[in-house]
Amino acid sequence: MALLAEHNVTATPGRRVLEVYDADAHLGDEAAMDAAETQVVAGNGYHLYLLSLQADMKVQMTIRIWDSPPAPPAEAEGHTEVSLESETGILVIGQLDRGPAGEITLPRPGVYEGHAWWQNRRAAADYYDTTLDQLTDDSPEDQLVEAWDNCPVTERYVLDFAYTREPEPIDDDDQ
Repeated sequence: MALLAEHNVTATPGRRVLEVYDADAHLGDEAAMDAAETQVVAGNGYHLYLLSLQADMKVQMTIRIWDSPPAPPAEAEGHTEVSLESETGILVIGQLDRGPAGEITLPRPGVYEGHAWWQNRRAAADYYDTTLDQLTDDSPEDQLVEAWDNCPVTERYVLDFAYTREPEPIDDDDQ
């Protein structure tokens, strides 16, 4: 099991959602987003949705490409199998209503399979909710920004992928 590439992006989950999709497959999928409500991470093969429990604090997104992905770590809060096809070899990490947080270039275009796992999702949400509950009308304007910047835990999502095959051929009628 060899690590071929690793990309780290810091993003804010706009409306509690992060997205990962091929640069040419930016159309959303409501069914996949709904599935993320129960699965945390869900997709349609071209678009992945990752659902946070908070909407304002930065999270760490890591995408790793392996020759064969390792098992999720024991300390992961949860994990699920994922698959993503990238015709361009460029993945966009989106913040739903805030725009892209970054792009990564894969080793080559194709279908990548593996798993997603996450840490500190619940702890970040608890801190978020507690902070909002403590807010008063007299609180300084910058208190929330300071609180979000000083969260004691880092909410983290990791996508561990391995290349499995070439992308599906593009139908000339679709162009």
